[in-house]
Amino acid sequence: MAEQKSGIQRRVQAFGSFLSSMVMPNIPIFIAWGFLTALFIEKGWFPNKDLATIVDPTIHYLIPIMIAFMGGKLVHDVRGGVVGAAATMGIIAAFDQHMLLGAMIIGPLTAWLMKKFDNAVQPRIRTGFEMLVNNFSAGFMALGMMIVSYFLLSPIVGWIMWALGKAVQFLVDLHILPLTSLLIEPAKVLFLNNAINHGVLNPLGINQAAEAGQSILFTLESNPGPGFGILLAYMFFGRGTARATAPGAALIHFVGGIHEIYFPYVLMKPALIIAAIAGGMTGVGYFSLVDFGLKAAPAPGSILAYIAMTPKGEFIHMFIGIALATLVSFIVASLILKFSKNKGEDDIAAATAEMEARKGKKSSVSDALTGASAGATAGTASTSDRVNVVEVDKDETTEPDLLAKYDTENVDAHDYSNVSKVIFACDAGMGSSAMGAGMLRNKFKKAGINAEITNSAINQLPQDAQLVITQKVLTDRAIKQVPDAIHISVDNFLNSPRYDELIANLKQNQ
Repeated sequence: MAEQKSGIQRRVQAFGSFLSSMVMPNIPIFIAWGFLTALFIEKGWFPNKDLATIVDPTIHYLIPIMIAFMGGKLVHDVRGGVVGAAATMGIIAAFDQHMLLGAMIIGPLTAWLMKKFDNAVQPRIRTGFEMLVNNFSAGFMALGMMIVSYFLLSPIVGWIMWALGKAVQFLVDLHILPLTSLLIEPAKVLFLNNAINHGVLNPLGINQAAEAGQSILFTLESNPGPGFGILLAYMFFGRGTARATAPGAALIHFVGGIHEIYFPYVLMKPALIIAAIAGGMTGVGYFSLVDFGLKAAPAPGSILAYIAMTPKGEFIHMFIGIALATLVSFIVASLILKFSKNKGEDDIAAATAEMEARKGKKSSVSDALTGASAGATAGTASTSDRVNVVEVDKDETTEPDLLAKYDTENVDAHDYSNVSKVIFACDAGMGSSAMGAGMLRNKFKKAGINAEITNSAINQLPQDAQLVITQKVLTDRAIKQVPDAIHISVDNFLNSPRYDELIANLKQNQ
């Protein structure tokens, strides 16, 4: 039963990760569109009729096409991205609504069909006809899926959008939209909520914002108040490591927008989920009462992003909503901590480990704040004998087999003579991997090592990757994505003894 639950949890995480990988690279476009609407529409800060004409084409065409392109690229590289983006024009033309949800479906689907066709046909193409067959097959695939998406898929997506819209309107009409916090707040702590956020809330919010200029749906998951209140409660009523690390975590959460930072604090005291729910419901309730919404999705969920996406004249409501969510969460969390037996003295490293087990994802920031005890332990653990990289059977090889074959925890087991580029990889490619890449970049600079360091989502790792660093719970996925690369597992991105071992090996080879 536990294995079945774990399998379902991993599938939910993988689905959320795929949605995130489609949407997250396009967040800059969302931000640009948000600023366009905030500044230049008729009710904006600096109304401009000419520049305002960019708003509708951006949300109606550019964003869905780019999402479809990224979805197709994830399935079948650039070729899949191109046919996926082209096929999306069919579903865009079929609706007056903005088809973000449709793009998330048609882009990957078209790329998958293209991939199946290529696998069956390309090995049989005669020499000299490759370009002809490839171009015409992609053109016909794009044309065919444009027609299919217009006549067949558009009614299905339209019904889904209608049903979701009616469900949201039902909650709004009955003034029970705050009840969504009963689902959203636990989801944030127990597993990745990308499927809810990027799959439902943002597409519906975009449509609402395009019609009304703002949407409350952007605030349902992103309000930093509930988590901020919990961390403040630890600052005043927690003890030990939890209390000492809470101020730094609060800053990262509220200003940096990395909500994952407070998850271990809730897992140390599961009753604190009540505080998160109460704070979330309070924030949503106030925003509903004053009819507040954001111009576009705040990414990440930082107070700075909220300020940037708040409509003109609505800042007071934004600050009050976040403040009330923080206050209620703080009061409830303080009562729980004050009257509990251990008063929040639990080991935050253990809580982080529990979060990783539940979510299948590491929290490198939390590990760094607690001294990275897990990373230190990993550094002294014994390593297996050196082994050579072998071909991976994606269907039969289990995670322990993959890690053993690639000797991912033994830095000295690999040949770094041809390594000139290091890639940090995580689920979305924008959070912990970006911080890890920045940290190692500074270490390389001090050590005089000439190597490029970048970060990437696992689903977007390039096939020519040379050296990939991932957190251990994600390494098996990275290996399946790029089996020819060197893979190194770490317990946390920000503080691992394996970095010093890697630097020593690279200096020796260079």
